[in-house]
Amino acid sequence: MGTRVAYRQVLWWTVRNASSTVFRPLQFWRCYPQPVRRLLCSSDSESVLQSTRQNHELGLLCGKPETEFSLRALVDLRFTDTQAQCVYAAVSKLKQRNNANQVLSTLTTLFDLGFNPSSVMKILDKCPELYSVKESQLKQCISNLRKLGLVEGSLQRMVAYYPKILTVPVKTVKNAVMFLREKCLFTTQQITLILRDSPSVVGENMEELEYKFQYVYFRMGVKQGEMVKSRLFDSALDTVRHRHCFLERRGFYQTPDKKGQTTVINPKLDSILNVSEDTFLSKVAKATAEEYDVFKRLLARECQEEEQQQGRIEYDSDEEEDDSEDEDTAGKNGYRNRRKK
Repeated sequence: MGTRVAYRQVLWWTVRNASSTVFRPLQFWRCYPQPVRRLLCSSDSESVLQSTRQNHELGLLCGKPETEFSLRALVDLRFTDTQAQCVYAAVSKLKQRNNANQVLSTLTTLFDLGFNPSSVMKILDKCPELYSVKESQLKQCISNLRKLGLVEGSLQRMVAYYPKILTVPVKTVKNAVMFLREKCLFTTQQITLILRDSPSVVGENMEELEYKFQYVYFRMGVKQGEMVKSRLFDSALDTVRHRHCFLERRGFYQTPDKKGQTTVINPKLDSILNVSEDTFLSKVAKATAEEYDVFKRLLARECQEEEQQQGRIEYDSDEEEDDSEDEDTAGKNGYRNRRKK
């Protein structure tokens, strides 16, 4: 009977001093009277302490969740102790410490998307910038992505793969969508698939993006539908050009004519880009790695010579324009001199 009374006293002291136990374990220990401390040290009370700690992690015995950024608030969001400490340490390193409280709103938004604590940790590891994103910007971005056709499932898949998309301004995303629609003539459904599978496209340089599209469309004769299926915008321009030109020089690829016909069967864009270099060489190009390396060096030299030649042509044309302007000026001056005489 006396033991039960002592247990109740321990529990009462725990609840009363709960707010200070998260960050000040030493103070938590000193707050108990001497007899209670002895009881806590006994092996018979271990189960009581464990139960008390579990109740504390679940909400401190019907207490309200923390609204300020703290370890307790992170535990209330279903993070484990280790995860909460990692998040707390990352936020503590922020240059703008006044943004700490808005981190809770960011984390809550990620949980509302359906992510569990482990997934949220992975997202934050990939994109620490999310710690500094305002809640309003985050919700506006998510709302805009949903308007673009990214429904539940597709939205979570995109965020998990490329969480940086949540830090991109809405205006930038809209500009990328407009470019894909007006310059590349992708349909609305195709644009949704591009954003889902290749979300990094929103951060690319529009001029380089346009050049990549035009190269694949005109030089390789590939239409928009196949570009989307092969996730073209995940591949670097140099990779596309190297592999295409190598196949072309070896006679395995041919640019279609106006009717879309070729004398060889061109491999699909997906089998060219979405395979490893070893698979590309052995299955598609049927060549060795040494041959491919030599070809890339020769192609780089050719491109450099073309750029130098193009630079000389532009320089010569500028000189001709300057000479013609000088002749015009001289003629006008001579005309004025003759008029004065």
